[in-house]
Amino acid sequence: MRILIVGAGAIGFQLSKRLSQDGYDITVVEVDARRVKRVSDQLDVLLIEGSGTSYRVLKQAGVEHADVVAAMTTCDEVNILACRLAKKAGVAITMARVRNPEFTDPDFVLSPEEMGVDVVIHPEKETADAVVRLIRQSSANYAIEFEEGKVQIVGVRLDDHSPLLNAPLEEIGRRHGQPPVRIAAIKRKQQTIIPHGKDILLPGDQVFAVCQPSYTERFIELTGHKDIRIDNIMILGGGLIGQFIAAELAGDTRVKIIESSVEKSWEIADNLPDTLVIQGDGTDLDLLATEGILDMDAFVAVTGDDENNIIATLLAQHLGVSRTIALVNRVSYLPITPTIGLDAVVSKQLLTVNAVQRYIRHRQVASIASLPGVDAECIEYIAAAGSKITKKPLKDISFPKNARIGAVTHGQELIIPTGATHLEPGDRAVVFVMHHALNDVEKLFG
Repeated sequence: MRILIVGAGAIGFQLSKRLSQDGYDITVVEVDARRVKRVSDQLDVLLIEGSGTSYRVLKQAGVEHADVVAAMTTCDEVNILACRLAKKAGVAITMARVRNPEFTDPDFVLSPEEMGVDVVIHPEKETADAVVRLIRQSSANYAIEFEEGKVQIVGVRLDDHSPLLNAPLEEIGRRHGQPPVRIAAIKRKQQTIIPHGKDILLPGDQVFAVCQPSYTERFIELTGHKDIRIDNIMILGGGLIGQFIAAELAGDTRVKIIESSVEKSWEIADNLPDTLVIQGDGTDLDLLATEGILDMDAFVAVTGDDENNIIATLLAQHLGVSRTIALVNRVSYLPITPTIGLDAVVSKQLLTVNAVQRYIRHRQVASIASLPGVDAECIEYIAAAGSKITKKPLKDISFPKNARIGAVTHGQELIIPTGATHLEPGDRAVVFVMHHALNDVEKLFG
């Protein structure tokens, strides 16, 4: 498949890197010479320097031969125009990163078809949704839903007193009556492990588990954690992400937003009448204390500055806030976030790349998620008719060692699979897989 990516900023670069690793034929169009050099030095892709709004440049990039055009610049208008030009050139699927909510409003004067955009990707909304999931699953440091909530993926870090330590996973399952949950990935220091029955959990491990939603709270209790009630939330950063979070949570919690810009503070106060807006510096300890951070159940830092988010979150943890979440956009920072003590982090880049991948691979993949700091992906595959995975029970299939099926949905039924499980065409399987095993897993699902 040929994919043309317009824009090589933070999101465009990560998307190009991920898709090229997946074996797609990638061409990147970028107008900024510094970004062009970065892509040229680090990625094995075809690179065209120029604007995505120039039809001449798009033709030079081979737009008429592209299967997908993904416009990921920071300018909505550039992305929409690039998609419109691509549609005129006959491209089947166009995707645009769009930040302005007006463009996606159902009452907007132009429909997505008239704009030439098949799929609208809203990075800020994707990020806000991830934060809200973490707030509502307060003891997890990673949480996502597949199959419209039928399957939950949670990540939990184990402390020294976790009851799950020092016993093989198969023994833990027997001890608790084979519950509807499976630990399918472990991050141990800088190592990613796809575990099997004989593997043992150690203090400090971050475990990623596939859960039946009704069992998630019980599983978190088994790890030694307890969900806490969150009634008061402080959000640092009044950009789109902070506003989306506040709008979603203000109905059943008390929300405060700290925003450094005076003008933006007034604008947020007008847009969110149920949210208290405070103008000031969120890294100022005196301000945080004055505004009642000691009474907060949760603190969320989602400014555009990673360093400010990290510092403010660590301050909140130091002051005893039980639930903290930081937006960390530099992918290179993600592996070290547990080491410096961050509770939970979200990455706008990774969440956006996940969303784009899901649409590009939609025929075979229902959902896809990258795990922060983990060299594995969580992918929901759809078993194709006649595929190898449907020919035999799982115990008779040579499944890659560095991959594991966490759960299978058969119609409305959720199954934690065993060796005797036999997938049928149309079944959906949530698979944790290391990157180098992706091709082998995809061949099994057809």
